[in-house]
Amino acid sequence: MSGVRRLRIRAATEEDLPHIVRLDEEAFPADPYPYFVLRQLLASFPDFVFVLDDGEGLGGYVLSTPPNAAQSWILSLGIAPGLRGQGLGKQLMTQILGHLRAEGVHSVTLSVEPRNHAAIALYQSLGFTADPGGPRQDYFGPGAHRLLMTLSL
Repeated sequence: MSGVRRLRIRAATEEDLPHIVRLDEEAFPADPYPYFVLRQLLASFPDFVFVLDDGEGLGGYVLSTPPNAAQSWILSLGIAPGLRGQGLGKQLMTQILGHLRAEGVHSVTLSVEPRNHAAIALYQSLGFTADPGGPRQDYFGPGAHRLLMTLSL
């Protein structure tokens, strides 16, 4: 993706799946979602997956759950390594949060690796607050600690 191309955020399509899988592997090389999980999430929640597109490729994606009792989860936010630090994650998050608000969501939760200070700062800049209990030990299994953060819309 070149910096001179116009980036736009749009709803993901099934044709985007291989690119979302690649982005997820680049963003989370130690523990990406399996292909089948991303396929099922896109099929199950097609209105809750957005991608960052420059017309030639994808530079990021965000995936949330649909509303359940006015609550939702951000399941994943991934930005291509070469595009980080440009505010694109914030743009994707702003888009999905606006969509969730329009869908009647009042509370959004996400989990983040406690040492991912850049992501935590991004989420705090959007108004998310950390669980007062601190990181949840072994939340995703042995040694996979996560900090839960919540935003009231």
